[in-house]
Amino acid sequence: NSTSLAMEGLALTGAWVDKEKGLLSTIVLEMGGSSNLCVHLKKGEPVILMGPTGTATEIPEGQNIMLVGGGLGNAVLFSIGRAARERGNKVLYFAGYKKATDRYKIEEIERAADTVVWCCDEANDFTPGRKGDMVFQGNIVQAMVAYSEGKLGTTVIKTNDIDHIIAIGSDRMMAAVGAARHNALRPYLKKEHVAIGSINSPMQCMMKEICAQCLQQHVNPDTGEVSYVYSCFNQDQLLDNVSFPFINE
Repeated sequence: NSTSLAMEGLALTGAWVDKEKGLLSTIVLEMGGSSNLCVHLKKGEPVILMGPTGTATEIPEGQNIMLVGGGLGNAVLFSIGRAARERGNKVLYFAGYKKATDRYKIEEIERAADTVVWCCDEANDFTPGRKGDMVFQGNIVQAMVAYSEGKLGTTVIKTNDIDHIIAIGSDRMMAAVGAARHNALRPYLKKEHVAIGSINSPMQCMMKEICAQCLQQHVNPDTGEVSYVYSCFNQDQLLDNVSFPFINE
């Protein structure tokens, strides 16, 4: 209605790129004035993107990788899963949602993993699109335990063969996965496996180590030593070191 709408800078999650078409995809969570304006952008209207910030996710080679995604975390993980398979890794993917209808980019997620376990908190009535994929009703940790116990059927990738875990989702989900590795999942995992969480702290300047809005506390599980990192500079952090009460506060 001829009202000038000003938008401040937003920290967004990148989802995928199409280099041939020159496309960038991002995810916008509508949580305030500026993010709520994004829906009003028109095709052809110019926007300015700065970045990417952070550090590229390290992808090992020739290993067994478990991806654990909660909600919007799945928009990032299918790109990581695809890169992992291109480097000769076997990928087991736990994709968690509240409802089955919340699933998106289903084909991309399937291509990103050798086995997908679809986890929905609420009752679901869908059948996986590929043979060997599985469905579980409950939270993602419960799904991981059921899979490890063989309750979901024949498994191609055994949990005790997993070398590397990458979890992306809410801080509560990642905290639950981190804790389960030392409790319910402990009998089924290699002692020497590596577990990484993508820590999405509150951000402001998006210029790497300038404003400290994204400061994240780490606590060494062996010594109790406390240290701090800038999450905007390196979002991938060891699950055992992350102070989840700190990020929650």
